[in-house]
Amino acid sequence: MTEKIRPFLWYDDKAHEAAKFYCSIFENAKILNESEMGCTFELEGRQFVAFNGGPEFKFTEAISMFVNCETQREVDEYWERLSAGGRKSRCGWLQDKYGLWWQVVPSVLFELLGSDDEEKAERVQKAMLAMDKLDIEGLKRA
Repeated sequence: MTEKIRPFLWYDDKAHEAAKFYCSIFENAKILNESEMGCTFELEGRQFVAFNGGPEFKFTEAISMFVNCETQREVDEYWERLSAGGRKSRCGWLQDKYGLWWQVVPSVLFELLGSDDEEKAERVQKAMLAMDKLDIEGLKRA
């Protein structure tokens, strides 16, 4: 069955290269089909359309891909692999070498931020805001 809603990613001329890059990073990933103008690929069960549309539009932080991580090892791996050739930012955000923005976030962050202890939640938020790559132990210590 075709998904009713899929992210549509507009690249200058590197849609195929970007899709192959993403598929090399995520374990459950594959290229579904390709054409001259782009391709459809799947990451962890979610389909994406990658399109070679030219230089008219660029990605911004207003739209990002969110990677939910269970362990620090996952955070570390996705952080390094997705940011290779791109740039690392604050609070778990990075931009890949194709310009797409990603958030690499440990799932425990939301548990900590949602704590009934408001002071603890504030400390966690303050710790998060001081980090580039998110550190699970550092967040828990807050």
